[in-house]
Amino acid sequence: MEAAITKVIPNIDPVISEYSVGYLKHASTSTAPDADQELQDAINRVTALLYDAAGGSLEPKEVSNLIEKLASQLVSLNGAKGKTSTVARKLDQTIHMASQKSMSATMNLMAGGVDLEAANSRKVESKVDKKKLEKAERKIKAKQDKKIHKTVEYEASKLIANPDSGASYEEFFMQVNPLQIGSAAGKSKDIKIDNVDVSISGKRILSDTSLTLAYGRRYGLVGQNGIGKSTLLRALSRRELAVPKHISILHVEQELAGDDTPALQAVLDADVWRKILLADLDTITAKLTDLEKRKAENPDFDESAREDLDAQLSDTHNKLAEMESDKAESRAASILAGLGFSPERQKFATKTFSGGWRMRLALARALFCKPDLLLLDEPSNMLDVPSITFLSDYLQGYPSTVLVVSHDRAFLNEVATDIIHQHSERLDYYKGGNFDAFYATKEERRKTAKREYENQMAVRKHLQTFIDKFRYNAAKSSEAQSRIKKLEKLPVLEAPEDVYTVSFKFPEVEKLSPPIIQMTGVSFAYNPASKPIVQNVDLDVQLDSRIGIVGPNGAGKTTVLKLLMGKLTPTTGLVSQNPRLRIGFFAQHHVDALDLTMSAVGFCAKMFPGKTDEEYRRHLGAFGITGTTGLQKMELLSGGQKSRVAFALLSLQRPHILVLDEPSNHLDVEAMDALSLALNGFEGGVLMVSHDVTMLRNVCKRLWVCDNGTVEKFDGTINDYKRRIMEQAGEGGVVKQSHHI
Repeated sequence: MEAAITKVIPNIDPVISEYSVGYLKHASTSTAPDADQELQDAINRVTALLYDAAGGSLEPKEVSNLIEKLASQLVSLNGAKGKTSTVARKLDQTIHMASQKSMSATMNLMAGGVDLEAANSRKVESKVDKKKLEKAERKIKAKQDKKIHKTVEYEASKLIANPDSGASYEEFFMQVNPLQIGSAAGKSKDIKIDNVDVSISGKRILSDTSLTLAYGRRYGLVGQNGIGKSTLLRALSRRELAVPKHISILHVEQELAGDDTPALQAVLDADVWRKILLADLDTITAKLTDLEKRKAENPDFDESAREDLDAQLSDTHNKLAEMESDKAESRAASILAGLGFSPERQKFATKTFSGGWRMRLALARALFCKPDLLLLDEPSNMLDVPSITFLSDYLQGYPSTVLVVSHDRAFLNEVATDIIHQHSERLDYYKGGNFDAFYATKEERRKTAKREYENQMAVRKHLQTFIDKFRYNAAKSSEAQSRIKKLEKLPVLEAPEDVYTVSFKFPEVEKLSPPIIQMTGVSFAYNPASKPIVQNVDLDVQLDSRIGIVGPNGAGKTTVLKLLMGKLTPTTGLVSQNPRLRIGFFAQHHVDALDLTMSAVGFCAKMFPGKTDEEYRRHLGAFGITGTTGLQKMELLSGGQKSRVAFALLSLQRPHILVLDEPSNHLDVEAMDALSLALNGFEGGVLMVSHDVTMLRNVCKRLWVCDNGTVEKFDGTINDYKRRIMEQAGEGGVVKQSHHI
């Protein structure tokens, strides 16, 4: 039966499945007068327990059906054996346990259903207050019933992608986000939720903490990889946490499904109620026109229906005016332009865009809808520097609440008004400051807590030493008692957390004579008849190079990397490499190269055999994959942890040149600092495409700008490049973008 539970909930703790089966077996064999109710209580409690253990991966009905089936099997099994063996019988005489030579005979009597309690002449009354016990049990049952029958009322991520096969986007939107224009007036849009508990797959993410989001503030949610930040966002978007229903939520998590709808219209259609009101407006206008026509044909025509239509028309106009419908198209076009969609591209069908660009469409739809709570999960991962610059500027003027998970320091410094630090199953708040202020305050808090703890431990040690020495000394006993009381009154302080550190380490590099990699007059087009993506490129990479390639998405940055590595053949020009050169490539979509059904240790052994498991574990440990993490299936790892595995595999190649395509995606701040430090200490060359300003600033000594079919060396820093982007934005109204997608 435990196997049946494990089959449905593969990641369940064996202790939980064993306990659940044992509890059901006990209840199914009960002979008490209320045995049926006892079994039903057991079914309810085990169902609630297993639903929690499933971590939301199963519907309540699925768990309930499983337990009902197991209970029925147990009842049938016990019925088949007969009930005579479980009926208690009273002994003819009292048995004195002390007189028995061994326990085996007594156990045999018990197995035969002997009622030893009845055999004892002295009854011991229970000291448990039965009324209090029943009241407590009723409270527990009510809480469990509420939890197990709770339904997910709102899953905002589905408003950005597809809802489900049974409902259209519009139907789902109307069902979970009712039109409340005017009805929320005067209601607070602050969010304050106490006693927050969040779990996933049996792992506790948050425990008895508080979530506080003041309306209009912009919160940066930070914490180390795998701590559960994305899980918290999903719980909010699905209203698994008690967010007031008059507060609208949108969560940008999944890419938009492509169809024949033009990009601009897809953004406009995201506001379903505007779309419905416009359709209603057309219907009412058509009916009024028809009435006017009938009136002209028949002067005696009854116009009583006109008053109702006039009232509906006025109400519809008021609702559209309140949502500023007349400005919708220009606002949608402006958002799309800022995210890199040229006026021509805004007319293209959504199905013609790649996954990354559909993610931008999902973001554009959320910004257009202007929800009361906007949830963004690492938005900079799908954007280039110009688009991040636009988004940062846009969010700084956003009127509602923003909660964004990001590890981009520069982005958080510009956007966040407050920082929430998720760690140790709780949330700590750092109000009124950007990321740099948070980091300084957090470190100061840690040092203060450490000093307080160490000082108290010293005091405790001093008092305990005196107590141990003089507790039984008659002359000093009163002083010892005084110190005991003083010791008992000291507050209990928790030991401060260890400082979270990550260290990356790349291997030593053997020297090569130049040229290492050189591009001369290179042009490339996937179709010889089409316009080249890049043309007349002259570049070189050496073992001491630290080069960052920047520019709009679609301008050809990744194409340049593939030409340098020899993965693409230039249409014209020459790419030369040292014949002994080894290149390590970190792909933007590196997860596609991982076998997620294997552990990190097993995958390393498969790709680079010849070492022991302990050696692979030590190597992974150098990239932050420590403890048992390296033995878990990689599908259970967070995005940042998968990135670390990819870097560990890269290191095993012992490369001369590291070519990195968006290396900072998914890494937490500490991991990005460790990566920057490791890259600076790497003896080979580094060539990276990145949108992370901090990473580019810390690592790269030279910038190449890829745009408009060219790749040119940029004389200046990443800050100079951002200033140039903003100047272009000021001239053109939005950040200028390449038309290559």
